[in-house]
Amino acid sequence: MGRRRGVMSDQLKEEIAKELGFYDTVKQEGWGGIKARDAGNMVKRAIQMAEESIGKDKP
Repeated sequence: MGRRRGVMSDQLKEEIAKELGFYDTVKQEGWGGIKARDAGNMVKRAIQMAEESIGKDKP
């Protein structure tokens, strides 16, 4: 069974990881090295960014 392709681009994931302060872990250990809490916070931040983007598009 193949892995599902992620919805977020690598660039966006890296940007969020830097913002949240665990990009060094990603560089050293890969995405599998981050804590579940960090992954959850990354998803929350991505959702927040998407909601902000949608809000800017509304008149």
